Amino acid sequence: ITRAIRSHGVMKGVIVPETMDESAIKELFDTPLETQLVRRVTTREIKHIGDGRFHVAVMDYGAKANILRDLVRNDCRLTVFPAETKAEEVLAINPDGIFLSNGPGDPKDVPYIVEEVKKMIGKKPIFGICLGLQMLGLALGGKSRKLTFGHRGANHPVKDIRTGRVYITSQNHGYVIDEASLPDEVVITHRNLHDNTLEGFEVPSKKIMCVQYHPEASPGPTDNLYLFKQFVKMMEEN
Repeated sequence: ITRAIRSHGVMKGVIVPETMDESAIKELFDTPLETQLVRRVTTREIKHIGDGRFHVAVMDYGAKANILRDLVRNDCRLTVFPAETKAEEVLAINPDGIFLSNGPGDPKDVPYIVEEVKKMIGKKPIFGICLGLQMLGLALGGKSRKLTFGHRGANHPVKDIRTGRVYITSQNHGYVIDEASLPDEVVITHRNLHDNTLEGFEVPSKKIMCVQYHPEASPGPTDNLYLFKQFVKMMEEN
């Protein structure tokens, strides 16, 4: 198994009893649940968290609790929306900014989210993490692709291209946005030093910032908490 994965990359697999019928095994691979992962982990109702100065609409695609805590620590009050909420409902609360959360699965499996993100771009400052970056990438016209080997763990070196500084990051994703597919207005800000893949970008004209890794850590290093402060600054300037 190790040799197969090393040669061909990450792939689906199951461990089953040797007596299990092949048709039953095939059913495990054909399950539609894999394309419904975001629907399974998002909040079922709108939630309100914190009482800070900046009102942030959080799109919950499976948001880690520590992301929400870090936003609150940075003087934000949050209105957390289910993943399938329409853009019009989000914009109706007139937030200072919009946060697109992390979440599971292939970004191509949630076109209904991409369509709503398109409607929010340019309306308010937006910060995306992990799946949130991928939603922004697809909404801007980019394309995603599966990594041969996903990025997992809490020790990935990422370079901030603007400053030259290298940060150690926590990561958990199997897909990336192909930067060659992004429009010219996109500015690449972060790059993975293991495989040179895209780890962050901005669109200054549309007040967008996003990263592919997890700056909130928990677990992992806390090198990247500065990004939450950048988001707050973007909202303040807006």
